[in-house]
Amino acid sequence: MTRLNLQVNYLTQEHLAGFENYKYSCLDTSPLSIYVMHPWWNKVITWCPKWVAPNLLTFSGFLFTVLNFLMFAYYDYYYYASSDDHPEYPAIPQLVFLVAAFNIFMAYTLDGIDGKQARRTQTSGPLGELFDHGLDSWTAMLITVCIYSVFGRTDHSIPPLRMYFVLWNIMINFYLSHWEKYNTGVLFLPWGYDASMLATILLFIVTGVLGHGFWKMDLPGGFNAGMLFEVVLYVSAMVSNVPVIIWNIIKSYRDKTGKNRTFIEAMRPLVPLVLLVSISTYWVTHSPTNIMEKDPRIIYFATGTIFSNICSRLIVSQMSNTRCEILPWILLPLGAAVIFSYVVPSYDLQIMYLTALVALAAHIHYGSCVVRQMCQHFRINTFRIREHSE
Repeated sequence: MTRLNLQVNYLTQEHLAGFENYKYSCLDTSPLSIYVMHPWWNKVITWCPKWVAPNLLTFSGFLFTVLNFLMFAYYDYYYYASSDDHPEYPAIPQLVFLVAAFNIFMAYTLDGIDGKQARRTQTSGPLGELFDHGLDSWTAMLITVCIYSVFGRTDHSIPPLRMYFVLWNIMINFYLSHWEKYNTGVLFLPWGYDASMLATILLFIVTGVLGHGFWKMDLPGGFNAGMLFEVVLYVSAMVSNVPVIIWNIIKSYRDKTGKNRTFIEAMRPLVPLVLLVSISTYWVTHSPTNIMEKDPRIIYFATGTIFSNICSRLIVSQMSNTRCEILPWILLPLGAAVIFSYVVPSYDLQIMYLTALVALAAHIHYGSCVVRQMCQHFRINTFRIREHSE
């Protein structure tokens, strides 16, 4: 019986050659990271056996965020559990929020020690960084949509459409950090990352101890807790991330320390991002049946999954120093879905479900094939260390 081979070589020889010459370059200037988190991670890593592969730590941390997503989807799929106006949806047990805080803490810790484990076991390489950042691009969505359950669809929060744009704010800033590296050759870790992870842990702990009703407070100026959460995320992005990214790119051209690409080539990676934002936003804002109100979670999931795919492709390009794709094929089913939703508007939501399923299958296939191809090229195993230092 012939074995079905689903392997697709997404990486070209140019990609693989670029990975062979890749040198990791990262700059972390966050005081919180330097003086608080790294000392903690340096302690934790001493407890980790040397036979544990760094990628296993990375993937385990990612699974904690997946567990949170599934847990909140079970208890609060439609984001009404925090709403007193919908008694048909029971409140999320407070213990769930405490478990979520623990899961984020574990994910954050494992994400912080995987690189240290790679250096400790002398197994550092491009696969580890690609694996780590590729999964992080998906985690950006998984964590954010869980936070929405703290506030929910109540009069003390924000509606699903505004939460959709909050999610895009998070994902765009993540993408821009890797676009920055595509042009500068250096990954400048944003200060907001560590602060946001610790804030998320604290948010879940407070909710777990005091209940979601604690956040139903009226703030001066007509604000509420959900709106404050929204404003803080936008302001932090505009103040601490985007201006820094632009300045770092300008400085790399001025000092000739970056890739010094032409303007068109430097902007090329932004094309798939703009296309994804435009197509998905047009669909949800012009939906014939208002699918955003019917099922916001599936929209967040589908959008975040496609985003992770195009971001992973950017990471491949910037690490291998190759030209970024301008039209990833995963955008084509999304465009077709928007057209079909207008041809058969009564199946608008069902088409979104199908889009999410196709995006999930396509992204998992892309990721697994790329990892397998890199393992074959470098003759390594994803989750096992062939040789380790004692």
